[in-house]
Amino acid sequence: MKRQLKKWSQLSLVKQIIIGLIIGIILAVTIPEIAKPVVILGSLFVGALKAIAPILVLFLVMSAIAQHKRGQKTNMKSIISLYLLGTFLAGLVAVVVSFIFPVSLTLTKGAEGVTPPGGVVEVLKSLLMNVVDNPVKAIYNANYIGILAWAVLLGMALRNAADTTKTMITNFSDAAARLVAWVIKFAPLGIMGLVFESITANGIHALMGYGKLLAVLIGCMAFVALVVNPVIVFINIRQNPYPLVFKCLKESGITAFFTRSSASNIPVNMRLCEDLGLNKDSYSVSIPLGATINMAGAAVTISVLTLAAVHTLNIQVDIPTAIILSVLSAICACGASGVAGGSLLLIPLACNLFGISSDVAMQVVGVGFIIGVLQDSFETALNSSTDVLFTAAAEYKEWRKEGKKIDIHKAA
Repeated sequence: MKRQLKKWSQLSLVKQIIIGLIIGIILAVTIPEIAKPVVILGSLFVGALKAIAPILVLFLVMSAIAQHKRGQKTNMKSIISLYLLGTFLAGLVAVVVSFIFPVSLTLTKGAEGVTPPGGVVEVLKSLLMNVVDNPVKAIYNANYIGILAWAVLLGMALRNAADTTKTMITNFSDAAARLVAWVIKFAPLGIMGLVFESITANGIHALMGYGKLLAVLIGCMAFVALVVNPVIVFINIRQNPYPLVFKCLKESGITAFFTRSSASNIPVNMRLCEDLGLNKDSYSVSIPLGATINMAGAAVTISVLTLAAVHTLNIQVDIPTAIILSVLSAICACGASGVAGGSLLLIPLACNLFGISSDVAMQVVGVGFIIGVLQDSFETALNSSTDVLFTAAAEYKEWRKEGKKIDIHKAA
C-alpha cells in the first residue's frame, strides 16, 4: 500500500485528475447505483473550494494594497484595458462563429426556480449594490465584487499601519493560499465525484445530443485562446507570443479546467506570475481582479447560447444588432460574478435583445446546465489562463518601452 501511495504521489496533479476523471466515468456507466456515495466527494471538494476562495481573495488583495509603497510602478491601467478588450473580442468571435455555424436547440426544462436579471440596468444596479455589500455577508455569499472592494479599501487604510500588522496580514494571505493548495490536492477525488454526478444526472446521451453546440462553444473558446489572445499579446510585446500562451494554458488553464473555479486557481496563477518574473505589486492585484472581471469564456457562452435560441426560433438578426450583442455579452460577462448562477443566468438578458420570451430563454439556460460539465470547464480554463497572459503582456510591454530584454522562450 505504501509503495502504491508513493507512486501515486509521484504523478503530476493533472495525471491524477485524469485518472479520477476516467474512474468517475467508468463508475457512472457501469455501476451507478452501487457507486452513488461517490457523489459526496464532489460536493465536499466544491464546498471546500467555495469556503476558502473568498477568504483568500480578501487577504490577498488587502495584503498587496497595504504593502504597496508610494512611487512603485504598476501596470493596472494596461491590464484592465486588456481584460476588457479580450472579453469584448471573445463575444464578437462567438457572434461571428454562430452565424457561420448556426446551431438549433431542442429546448428543455431544467432551470425552474431561478430568476434571471430583468435588464442591463438591473445587472449594473446589482453590481453597484454588491460593491457596498456588508463585508461579512460578501464573504459568506462569495460576492467577489464586494470582497474586492472591501479588500482594496482596507488595504489602503492599512498602508500606514505598523510593519508587524502588515506582516500578520501577509501571513494570513499565505496561509489561505496554502489551504487552497491542500484542497486542490484532493482534486482527483473531487473530479471523480463531480463527473459521476453529471453523467448519472444527465446521461452521456444528453451531452452527445448537444454535440454541435458544444463544438461551437469549445471551438470559439479555442480560437480566442490560440488566435485572438496571441494577436493581442503580439501587438503589446512584438515577439512570438505562443511560448507564453502555451505556458499559461498548460500551468494555469489545465488546473482551472478541472477545478472549474477561477478564484480557487488564484494561487496557481500567482505562482506562475512569480515564475515569469513579473512585478508582484501588479499581479497580486490583477490576478484576483481578473478572476472577477476577465470573463472571455463567459462572453462566449452568453453569445453562443443566445444566438442558438435565435436560430432555433428563426429570428433574423442584422449586423448592428449582432455588434450590440457582442458589447452586451461583454458587459454581462464582467457582471457574471455578481449574479447568482454566473454566465448562464445572464442568457435571458441577452435573449431579451431579440424579443425572446423569458420562458424560452430559461429553457436555453436548462440546456446550459446539461452541457455545463464541459462548458464551464473550458470557460474557466480560458478565463483563468488569460489573467496571467494579459498581466504578463502588459508588463512585458513596459519592459520593451524601457529597452529591457524580453526573453519569452526563457520565461516560458
